[in-house]
Amino acid sequence: MIVSSPYDKRLQSLPVLARTASVPGTDGQSSDTRYWDYGDPTAPTTLVLVHGFRGDHHGLQLVVAELLSGDPHSPALRILAPDLPGFGDSAPLHDGVHSLAAYARWLEEFLGVLAPTGRLVVLGHSFGSIVVAAAAAAGLTADEIILVNPIAAPALSGPRGVLTRLAVFYYWAAAKLPERWGYALLQNRAIVRIMSVSMAKTHDPALRRWIHNQHDRYFSAFANRRVVMNAFTASVSHDVSEFAARILQPTLLIAADKDDITPLAAQYRLQTLFPNARLRVINNVGHLIHYEQPQPAALFIRKFMAEELAL
Repeated sequence: MIVSSPYDKRLQSLPVLARTASVPGTDGQSSDTRYWDYGDPTAPTTLVLVHGFRGDHHGLQLVVAELLSGDPHSPALRILAPDLPGFGDSAPLHDGVHSLAAYARWLEEFLGVLAPTGRLVVLGHSFGSIVVAAAAAAGLTADEIILVNPIAAPALSGPRGVLTRLAVFYYWAAAKLPERWGYALLQNRAIVRIMSVSMAKTHDPALRRWIHNQHDRYFSAFANRRVVMNAFTASVSHDVSEFAARILQPTLLIAADKDDITPLAAQYRLQTLFPNARLRVINNVGHLIHYEQPQPAALFIRKFMAEELAL
């Protein structure tokens, strides 16, 4: 079942091309990364979006819609939204290792293959924030960095660390069960719904239905059990604070006041670890800024890029 949203017409009108990039791995073999190319291909600024754990490019589409349908006087923008290897329509990495280091290398190689010209801005949401931070700390060539709902501290120490521990047990069980049953557990719709309900903060029933439907449709779009287990381990074993001091680019952090994964106090602390970062907070939202508050997120992104361009 597909649930409609107020953004449907806007999403359908977006100028977009689905493309495939052959990205080389550390073993010399390439894997196919599927990505979506939005906006003006000749724009002087390219924004690359890296989605979160178990998601795909659909999760950030509302932000794309807001960025491309905002002020007509804003500078033209090209947006590239890949599916992480092993998720959505992208193939797993050829060597089968989906560690944080592997995802960071993939991001660097992906951008190397596409070689976008002009100004390059890289954005990561949730687990994507860790991937982008790790890549930037390792020397990723980008002019600015944007992290939305950044994982600012170890997930097990968050306001709902108990739920994270339950998630650890859930993924452990999925790994221990026989392949068929482990896969079925990972795709269990009731568990996916519990996750969705726990993260959604909006009181708008139509928006909540749409968010749950998005998770139903895309949260289980992964290549295999090993990919999910590797990525989950990476997501709970690392956080952005590990890499902040080595990220020299101007950085924008967009946080939420009701984020159950990272408390707001940790976001303020994270800001101080960067050489050059500013923090913007969106109120009355949790870990789903990209679904519940895409408009203020897009406004912060546009303003940040405009301010940096003016310097």
